[in-house]
Amino acid sequence: MAKSALLKSSIAKKYWMALTGLFLCLFLTGHLAGNLQLLVPNNALNFNKYALFMTSNPAVKLLSYLTYLSILFHAVDGFMLTIQNKKARPIGYAKQNSAANSSFSSRNMAVLGTLILVFIVTHMVNFWARMHFDKNMPLQTITVEVMGQKQELYIMVNGGYMPTNQVAKTPEEAKKNGAPTYIDNKTDFMNTQANVKVGEGYKDLYKITVDFFKHPKFGLIATILYVLSMFVLAFHLLHGFQSAFQSLGINNKFTPTIKAFGKFFAIVVPLLFAIIPVYIHFILK
Repeated sequence: MAKSALLKSSIAKKYWMALTGLFLCLFLTGHLAGNLQLLVPNNALNFNKYALFMTSNPAVKLLSYLTYLSILFHAVDGFMLTIQNKKARPIGYAKQNSAANSSFSSRNMAVLGTLILVFIVTHMVNFWARMHFDKNMPLQTITVEVMGQKQELYIMVNGGYMPTNQVAKTPEEAKKNGAPTYIDNKTDFMNTQANVKVGEGYKDLYKITVDFFKHPKFGLIATILYVLSMFVLAFHLLHGFQSAFQSLGINNKFTPTIKAFGKFFAIVVPLLFAIIPVYIHFILK
């Protein structure tokens, strides 16, 4: 009974909001560190190596599942807190000038959070879902010049190369065209005769990302919407970061430092995220 009451209380919800929020701030930091590789010229292979590590390492995969749960819990808990606060708010409070006593961010956390949730869903559809489930996800290739002629090669995880003209998309196509190798399970290179794995390619998330923001019709719109989403994230973090520590009861001599770092984090992290699509769309050749 007591446990049930605790879980339903606004205090418990605020604790969970704070903990999941701070965990997601750590996730943002790590995600940003990886994505900043997109700003390094000719860094496609390293970025795809990073993408492979993030989707195959058991510890990272466990943290990923924890991140997904945290996003859902943070969103649901936020909606519940908003509804609970509205029910508990006196009728006369609505007539008061709330702007005089609170910031724009604190008054609109639910709206900002909803917009961020929409961004996360669309972001995952365009990148995460393609990386994990798209059967047509491209593998990274490199073009080299051999005896005066250009040849396209798949880059293999073991450091080797595989000529693209020797690789079929399916075993049926390999048998029909006489290709010695075919692709299985999106990334595995299989020997057609022996039906054994001879290598593995890199999913080309770099190409997917660049093509998305450089799309001739939708690239500019995607870039603008991404940047606007980072503005929304910045406002959400401006209140959310310091509010999380306050909810956890950390109100002492470190409060000014927490507030200052919170403002720094809320500005710098979204700004760096926003720079990436702008760089890709307008500068990257």
